[in-house]
Amino acid sequence: MTNKQLNADKITPVTANFYGLGIAPKILDILERMKFKVPTPIQLKAIPLALEGKDIVGIAQTGTGKTHSFAIPMVQRLVQKKGIGLVLAPTRELAIQIDEAFGEIARAFGMRTACLIGGAPMPPQVQALRRDPQVVIATPGRLIDHMSQWNFLPDSVIMLVLDEADRMLDMGFAPQIEKILRFLPRERQTMLFSATMPKEIMNIATKYMKLPLSVEIAPSGTTVEKVTQELFIVKKEAKTQLLKKLLAQYHGSVLLFSRTKHNAKKIVRSIRDMGHSASEIHSNRSLAQRRDALEGFKAGKYRVLVATDIASRGIDVTGIELVLNYDLPEDAENYVHRIGRTARAGHKGHAISFATPDQGHDVRDIEKLIKATLPVSKHAELTLDKFGEPSHQFSRSSVRQGGHGQPSHGQSRHGQAKKPFKYPKPKFYR
Repeated sequence: MTNKQLNADKITPVTANFYGLGIAPKILDILERMKFKVPTPIQLKAIPLALEGKDIVGIAQTGTGKTHSFAIPMVQRLVQKKGIGLVLAPTRELAIQIDEAFGEIARAFGMRTACLIGGAPMPPQVQALRRDPQVVIATPGRLIDHMSQWNFLPDSVIMLVLDEADRMLDMGFAPQIEKILRFLPRERQTMLFSATMPKEIMNIATKYMKLPLSVEIAPSGTTVEKVTQELFIVKKEAKTQLLKKLLAQYHGSVLLFSRTKHNAKKIVRSIRDMGHSASEIHSNRSLAQRRDALEGFKAGKYRVLVATDIASRGIDVTGIELVLNYDLPEDAENYVHRIGRTARAGHKGHAISFATPDQGHDVRDIEKLIKATLPVSKHAELTLDKFGEPSHQFSRSSVRQGGHGQPSHGQSRHGQAKKPFKYPKPKFYR
């Protein structure tokens, strides 16, 4: 892959809707019925290239419409050319949601899909494969299980998508991905989508893709544009009390992140004791329990969904009012992924993070990644205005107490306005 820069307008015509991207009229009608009016930036740039059969590395933050960036071209190309489209995803929840997104378009063409995920019984998946699906969505481990039992033969794959590729590598799926790629036909179209571009992604692109075009809508660490952010410095023992006050202040749906599954269970119990409905989603929960938690959260059965990072990638829910980082993530990159769960599909959203007095270094890593300062707020006597470190780089002397107004982008709910972070213009490389 070379770094020769291309003029974006020469790749794709500027358009305010899906017309002019090369999409077939029948699919345009489906998008119209689904009330998809305006393509997102990643859709605008990736769809025409994918329809031409190009290999693509798509870099875009979460909540930007990546799924339809490959679902639309895959369905249209499979109508034109016989073969199978294969999509690999890191988590069960994400695979299920991708399957749902494909179903809306593929059904109109009589196409069948198969969703192969761990934690679900094998026989129904074997039956789905015997019906000769044109699209297979799978988690890497379960796909290898089916390949080893000759349930799935990869020699008919003509299109491959690696979705949330960075997350798959983070979760240790690199050996499985390499194994799958070695069995796939060389003559295929490959599309790789990721929120970040680590060196391992570049290695995959170089080794397994043919002159891939890199479509970068937002650089690594760019946060969702319409999400406002807020930080509370709070002692560990005061977190539950602060959570109670915030749940009384906000009235909409809340996605809460815990660092561990053990703590997630404790938080859910505390939230229920406060009188709010809540459920949890993490690796200790069965597939049925995780589905119930996610569907219940979507439907309003549960007001609060408590999740760990490993289970968060499949949470694609529009209208989440608040993302709350009860625990800061171990990896700063996950902060961007977490808060991207709100402010999706053009909606506004808010993200609140709890940091203990000894976590100044973790906050510094996040601020360095997102190239912005997290505004610190105080809530009565529960929180502090600076970290308890010898070096007071994180002192927020400008914060003041009280008030419940909504902060603007880059502004504290209770503090002074920060200089807004300007998002770089999109880059397109060949």
